[in-house]
Order: sequence, then structure tokens, then C-alpha cells
Amino acid sequence: MTTAPSTKTVVVLNGPNLNLLGTREPAVYGSSTLADVEQLCRQACARHGWTLDFRQSNHEGDLVDAIHEAGRLQAQGLLAGVVLNAGAYTHTSVALLDAIKGTAVPLVELHISNVFAREAFRHHSYISPAARAVMCGWGVQGYAMAIDGLQHWQD
Repeated sequence: MTTAPSTKTVVVLNGPNLNLLGTREPAVYGSSTLADVEQLCRQACARHGWTLDFRQSNHEGDLVDAIHEAGRLQAQGLLAGVVLNAGAYTHTSVALLDAIKGTAVPLVELHISNVFAREAFRHHSYISPAARAVMCGWGVQGYAMAIDGLQHWQD
């Protein structure tokens, strides 16, 4: 008896303050809520037959733990990829960089706004050197675009 291959998972991680989407600086981040973003991601995953693990945390260690979990999925051949909007941790977190490098997960760094059109401190990312791709400025639609882009890294 043969078993069907397990469905791959896309892990979408959202960092600090992204729980405030829809109310926090709508001129910068738009009016979509985090629940809207999750639904958008779920639809994008469905197009590829993938499952979605969607999380948000204001705590750096929770995001590091989630990347470690994604690394275990990767080792089992069950990870399609990670989409990470680390929020402000993008500009401060060596711990996230080390987690990404340590697990070697295929990761897209994502930003809703164009960080290069904003304050100078947002122009530097600790995550970019370990990311396979970086997306910014596409609004929340960037999440679906990033998930669709993961298809290019599949065997």
C-alpha cells in the first residue's frame, strides 16, 4: 500500500504591531486587518495545494521558535517556505537572522510598505542576508505574491 505525499505547509510569520493592521497608520499600511491578510494567504496556499500556518507575535522569541519549527518541517520535506514580516525586528534582530541561517529555511522577507521610502533606520535589514527574496511596497497583496513565489523553489 502506498501513501499519498503529505501536503506542504507555508509558514507566515508576522512580528510586532502587525496585530494592529487596519487601525495602525492606515495611510502607510492600508485598511486590511490581520484576519484579512490570513484569508488572503489561505487562498494563495489553496491555489498550490498547501496548508497555512499563520502566526503573529509581539515577542521575538516566539518568532525564533516558529522559525525553528519551520526548520523541522523543512527537514521532513513538508515545508513549502516561510514568509516573514518581522516588523520592527527586521531592523534589530540578530536572533531572527541566526534562526533563519541555522535552519536554512527558504524564506521571503516581506514588508507591506516600501521601507526605502520611509525613515532611514528602516533601510537596513538584519534578515535580508539570509532571505532568498525580499518584497516591499506591494501592500498586503505582497503576502499572496510571496506565497505564489514559493512555487519556484519547489522540487
